[in-house]
Amino acid sequence: MEIARAAARLFIANGPRATRAEDIARASGVAPRTFYRYFATKEEALAPLFTEGAHRWAQAVRDAPADFAVGEALRHAAVHTLALGTGMSAASLEWVRTLMRLVHTDPALTKVWAEIGRTAEEELAQVLAERVAAGPAARARSGGEASVGVTPALRFAAAVAGAAIRVAVESWAAGDEPPTGPHGLVGHALRNLDALRDFDWDSHPGPENG
Repeated sequence: MEIARAAARLFIANGPRATRAEDIARASGVAPRTFYRYFATKEEALAPLFTEGAHRWAQAVRDAPADFAVGEALRHAAVHTLALGTGMSAASLEWVRTLMRLVHTDPALTKVWAEIGRTAEEELAQVLAERVAAGPAARARSGGEASVGVTPALRFAAAVAGAAIRVAVESWAAGDEPPTGPHGLVGHALRNLDALRDFDWDSHPGPENG
C-alpha cells in the first residue's frame, strides 16, 4: 500500500505524465525491479488504493445491521464509507477529488479505475447474495438456512449499485461542491442508489443457473 500512496502523492504533485515508475519506487523505498514485480505500469500502482475503497464499501454493506433490508444496507454503507467524519476525513476527500480528476485526463488511469470497478462488482454481488439469503423471505421458503448464490439479477443489482457509487464519486469530484450537503458526495450516492429502490430482492435468493 505504501507504493500506492507514493504513486498518488507523485501523481497529484507532478501529474501522471511527469511521474516515472522509478520515481514511485524511490519515493516508496523500493528498488525499481521490486516495483515491477507487483505492477506492470506506473498507473497500476494506484490499483490498491482504488481496491481498498471498493472493498470498504462492500464490507460496509456486509456489516450493516442484520435487520436492515438490502436497500437500507446499501444506503447505510454509502453513508458509513463516504460521509465526512465517519468514512472520510477532509484531507482524504481532497485526495479523492484530485485523483478522480487525474483519472479522467489519463487513459491509462481510466482503464485501471474501470478494471477495479468490475472486480468490485463481483465482490458486491456475493455480499448482496449473502444478505438476500439471510433475509426472512429466503429463510421462510427454504425452511431454515437458505443457500447463497449469485443470480444474474443480483449481478445486475451489484453493477447498478457499484455504478451508483462510482458515478457519485466522479460527479462530486468533477465539481466544486463541499463534501457535505445535498450536493455533496453522500448526497450524490444516495440519489443514485434510489435507482434500486423498487428492486425485488426477495425474488432472487437462489443460485445462479447460467
